[in-house]
Amino acid sequence: MFYRGVIEKYRKYLPVSGATPVVTLNEGNTPLIFSPRLSSMLGAGCEVYLKYEGLNPTGSFKDRGMTMAISKACEEGSRAVICASTGNTSASAAAYAARAGIKCVVLIPDGHIAMGKLSQALIHGALVLQVRGNFDDALRLVRETAEKYPITLVNSLNPFRIEGQKTGSFEICDALEGAPDFQVMPVGNAGNITAYWKGYKQYKQEGKITSLPRLLGFQAEGAAPIVRGSVVENPETIATAIRIGNPASWKQAEQARDESGGLIDMVSDEEILEAYKLLAAKDGVFAEPASCASVAGLLKLSAAGFFAGKEKLRIVCILTGHGLKDPDRAIKSVAKPLTVDAKMKEILEKMGF
Repeated sequence: MFYRGVIEKYRKYLPVSGATPVVTLNEGNTPLIFSPRLSSMLGAGCEVYLKYEGLNPTGSFKDRGMTMAISKACEEGSRAVICASTGNTSASAAAYAARAGIKCVVLIPDGHIAMGKLSQALIHGALVLQVRGNFDDALRLVRETAEKYPITLVNSLNPFRIEGQKTGSFEICDALEGAPDFQVMPVGNAGNITAYWKGYKQYKQEGKITSLPRLLGFQAEGAAPIVRGSVVENPETIATAIRIGNPASWKQAEQARDESGGLIDMVSDEEILEAYKLLAAKDGVFAEPASCASVAGLLKLSAAGFFAGKEKLRIVCILTGHGLKDPDRAIKSVAKPLTVDAKMKEILEKMGF
């Protein structure tokens, strides 16, 4: 059967009707990749899988929610959408708005966005405005604008975004033929951990799974308001996608953590970069730095003995975006290419022959 995106695949679990004009780029259906390397690092009985959301149409998990948000905006007759973004939301909103033929306005924090993401929003025709401030300033402005003017907000405050993003948990359960024991994921604006938990609970209620996973979320040390228990006025981390000091779904994320018996902790930029390079070099998976907070968190917990004594665990790490979103970080993280003369001898020497 021809795949037609998450709305058509999971229509019975989503708030859509025959009157909803489905705006899709065939998002979802992303691979769940078994990681032999991480599984062996955790020890016998552990199976670690990578949910590679970077293979969505615009390169991040945001597309799952955006197909719903834009489809419902069109159903309501909206002619314009607006969002604040650290990058991935802007790329997704711009692409889906272009697909729908409506206007997209994006507010980004000045100087704090990866060029790969900014270029996407611009090429799709969005009006991109750089705000002299951080993400939280941009989000405040778009909320005020959407409240006062006829323009639809498509940040994760939009409930339809959460509805679309919950399909990630459906796919994981379908692939594993049941729920994982643990799910590990980055936490930025906190909409995704909220969405996944909603999806798992719904699938259990529908009888599709018999158990629920424990959710393990990880913020970056320099942008960890949930962990620290207070707003971070000037968040700083190399993981730009989670550089957020006042998450919109803060309370919902805490609820997901508590209901699942999980935790939300933090990892350093150094730990994120180590996980980033490990995934690329050992598993062949290139994910953006923020994505790798999940793997960094997994390794941090493993080193502390968190999974010790537990047998036959299935653990899923969510990789939220593709590494090509932030190519500059990759270039800064590796050695430069070696230059040699066009001679076989020199090439063989460098190869170790």
